[in-house]
Amino acid sequence: MLRIPRRYGHFVFAVIQSGMTTAIAAAIASAPFLSDSTFMAHWIGSWLIAWAAMTPIVLLAAPVIRRLVHALTTASELDERART
Repeated sequence: MLRIPRRYGHFVFAVIQSGMTTAIAAAIASAPFLSDSTFMAHWIGSWLIAWAAMTPIVLLAAPVIRRLVHALTTASELDERART
């Protein structure tokens, strides 16, 4: 199995997350081609373009989103007890 150092985990997360999200979105967008025999061709083409576009966006947006979530949420008593 491929072993990537944890310090690169955010890159691995971005690739997997963007790949899964764009695969689903491309399948939905390609649904009109299910009746033809061209669904797979449309889906794979759409997915590859979307994945190439979304991976850098996810890489750049993830830290901002993490900080925003941290600012919008508060730790509960249970969270505080678990840390000690």
